[in-house]
Amino acid sequence: MADHQQVLILRLAGPLQSWGDQSRFNRRETRPEPTKSGVLGLLAAAQGRRREDPPGELLDLALGVRVDQAGTLLRDYHTVSDYRGRPLPQAAVNAKGVQKPTSPAKHTHVTQRYYLQDAVFVIGVSGPSGLVDALGAALRRPAFPLSLGRRSCPPTQPIILGMYDGALNDALAEQPWQAGHAARREFQRRHGRPPRMDLPVTIETPDGDDVVHDVPLSFSLRDRRFASRRVAHSWVSAPTGFPDPDAPTDAGHDPFALLGW
Repeated sequence: MADHQQVLILRLAGPLQSWGDQSRFNRRETRPEPTKSGVLGLLAAAQGRRREDPPGELLDLALGVRVDQAGTLLRDYHTVSDYRGRPLPQAAVNAKGVQKPTSPAKHTHVTQRYYLQDAVFVIGVSGPSGLVDALGAALRRPAFPLSLGRRSCPPTQPIILGMYDGALNDALAEQPWQAGHAARREFQRRHGRPPRMDLPVTIETPDGDDVVHDVPLSFSLRDRRFASRRVAHSWVSAPTGFPDPDAPTDAGHDPFALLGW
């Protein structure tokens, strides 16, 4: 009997995240939300897969992304040079996988790299329960360090929010809002404390009306290959996590409670 489908719910948050798809060496851009390549790369690292290992059954997972805190864009401008004073190689490689020399010789590269600051995403990864359970165990004791798109972007805790039996869209709708304290205070100042709020989601589905090219067929640096998938963009009404203003707050005064009577 085949495993039933289950959803692993993740929280991807940190000071910096970067989710590139078509970036080049001198200009590394980021998409506004996690890519499937980036999320599967994080799961592969937790499992102990190396870059040369095929993604395997990870490609069968369906991905859902909810934006709880969009964050802001950061541009990191810096230069790169060889400490030995040697000319720098090109980003392109030859047939043997070796970087070509710059012509004319360059000793300094100017690079621009983009990051998302203070973003928070709730991720749903749907697949057979056996695989999803194994991925949850791997994330609790990862074989390699985990990162949010780049090695310089470690995630904050918690990463795992739980498991859910059901559809991706329903799983993302049931998770409480995960925004940080400052964002929650600002929201409360502007809108009060409603029990639910609308949040944007992107769900992987065969009948989606949008196409993204971020399915990693190979993670190898010498053979990076991607395929496309279809996604649908919509909204879900999620719990805010604010206390219910109509709930009773006083259980009554018991003068003997502190005495244990």
